[in-house]
Amino acid sequence: MTKITKSICLGFCLLAVACGNPSQKESEAEFTDSVADALANGGQIDLEQMRWTREPAACEIKNDVISITTAPHTDLWQRTYYHFRNDNAPVLQMQTAEKFFSFVVKTDFTQSHQRFDQCGIVVYLDSENWLKGSVEFENEEFQHLGSVATNNGYSDWATTAISADVKTMWYRLSRREDDFCIECSADGINFSQMRVCHMYAATGEISFGIYACSPEESSFTAVFTDMKITECAWKAHDGQQPDE
Repeated sequence: MTKITKSICLGFCLLAVACGNPSQKESEAEFTDSVADALANGGQIDLEQMRWTREPAACEIKNDVISITTAPHTDLWQRTYYHFRNDNAPVLQMQTAEKFFSFVVKTDFTQSHQRFDQCGIVVYLDSENWLKGSVEFENEEFQHLGSVATNNGYSDWATTAISADVKTMWYRLSRREDDFCIECSADGINFSQMRVCHMYAATGEISFGIYACSPEESSFTAVFTDMKITECAWKAHDGQQPDE
């Protein structure tokens, strides 16, 4: 059994049983930089270092596959346009103080079938400062590939319509200090930019990872695989120089 397989099997036995939060002892453990450890380990993520911000209805971990089953009426949104505040989506994250890195994950949402069912990547700092990218089911004809950046308690939503036949999507989240880039890919090789944004609260340590939710009266199981950390794939800008 490889080191990473051992980490998955041992590290998630607690999560696979009722998807519970870490124990008091674990939650008080010294900060461990998940990105620094992964980069030193060839990009492999130690899943024992990931923690629930909120628990899902159910989850299952087998080898390197994470399955999250959503509960109805779970979502992330703050104020803008709809004027409501939803902050109850299950989020599984790791921590880092590294300022330059990329996080890659493959999502499978084959089971999503109701409006707004979604799963993807997330940077969740607190209830009023977070970033997410996902595909949201709309109907049998199309769905929304999009992202939301929430700063200081106000969300936006940038989307493009894609075919409802699409049931898997890769994401790459890159950090350059307090700026972020989200990219998507159909094959995990060729990535296209979805969003570049600034996060005012992301000045030091951050938490990031995966999420899934069902804002309306539905539930589905989202499947996450092929997670890895790489050196920052979002290279420094080589055009106009910064203002002095």
